[in-house]
Amino acid sequence: MVHHYDDEPLARGQQKTSRICIGQVRGDRERRMAVTDAPAGPLEGIRVLDLTSVIMGPLATQIFGDLGADVITVEDPRGTLARVMTRGPLPGLSGLALNLLRNKRNVVYDLKDPAGRQAVLDIAATSDVVVTNLRPGTLRRLGLTYADFCDVRPDIVFCRAQGYPSDSPQADAPAYDDVIQAGGGLADVFARQGSEPRLIPTLVADKVSGLTIAYAVLAALVQRERTGQGQEIEVPMIDVVTSFTLVEHAGAATAEPPQGAPGYARVLEPNRSPQQTADGWIMVLAYTRQNFIDLFTEAGHPERADDTRIATASSRLEHIDDLYAEVAALVKERTTAEWLAFCAERGIPASPVATLEEMVEALPIEVHPDAGPYRVIPQPVRFGASASVPTVRRPAAHSGQHNEEVAREVAGDAGASNRKDERP
Repeated sequence: MVHHYDDEPLARGQQKTSRICIGQVRGDRERRMAVTDAPAGPLEGIRVLDLTSVIMGPLATQIFGDLGADVITVEDPRGTLARVMTRGPLPGLSGLALNLLRNKRNVVYDLKDPAGRQAVLDIAATSDVVVTNLRPGTLRRLGLTYADFCDVRPDIVFCRAQGYPSDSPQADAPAYDDVIQAGGGLADVFARQGSEPRLIPTLVADKVSGLTIAYAVLAALVQRERTGQGQEIEVPMIDVVTSFTLVEHAGAATAEPPQGAPGYARVLEPNRSPQQTADGWIMVLAYTRQNFIDLFTEAGHPERADDTRIATASSRLEHIDDLYAEVAALVKERTTAEWLAFCAERGIPASPVATLEEMVEALPIEVHPDAGPYRVIPQPVRFGASASVPTVRRPAAHSGQHNEEVAREVAGDAGASNRKDERP
């Protein structure tokens, strides 16, 4: 989602003093770790000025924070939507915010106020990266464009993400996940399965755009390391989702002249779905000829080993919907556990259908100093020989919790820089 800076006021969280966070993780052992003792990540020493809100931008900056960057989020005095999008243990700390706002410091400034704008530029002067999802017109009106940030930090990496390209007629149009899913072709994919256009029930446009911001910024930091030069990056959500959708769905229409209609046939077949077992649901994906032979033989139909429909990859794709239906019919005869055991033995891809409740229950637990215990969504990466996973170094902050701390740091950095400049 793109922050508009003109929305209605939102509920704000209570401002409280930061305390040490003690973490407790379920698993083979419990661990207790003060936030300040957490291991440094690969982005240690990188400061990110975060001018984002809602999901897309905060997800990107959460990744930076998880990987060790010093992320300073500038929050609107009216609050940010992430704080109230779901229920939570405290006002201003929704369940969503407890993860999305972790590993960041938070300051509150009114960007429309000259003093607030100057405070942001002062932070930028000490930063390596600026990320924003304010629209281009809003950035111009606030005097917070790439040129403005370059005036205080010439080698800044400046990333702005909005709904549409800045050189398009829709440059300043409002954009939300729902709208971008529709414009980026995701809704049409459902229509090609014989239903009406529908939206994927997860914020896929926001989240994929957030991941795109993350890799784009990291690439620019690598280039700056080599050249000494920063740059401006633009991430239009519509372009992100269009390219995401068309990886496979451009398909036969990619060639000129087109060799067929857009759409990857296998994933558009209506019978490509989880199968019902005798006691639940499973996803068994027969992918190779041998997979099909093993399943048919186990179900008492060894004669189907000679079925020409499964003989080659092309023939399987041509008849895939019928084959999926036949697999679904035979899967009903046994329990989920029985099929999982058989598929594991024969190397057939399979998984039980996990519920959201089961997935949340499996998450490790940390203890927020004010909100108490909560479930942590870990970063899905592991680093080094120890396969260490990024940890929660800072619990999700309250609105404005770090105003004084950051102001002192920025003033100290500016003073040190001035003293250095004055040396003969």
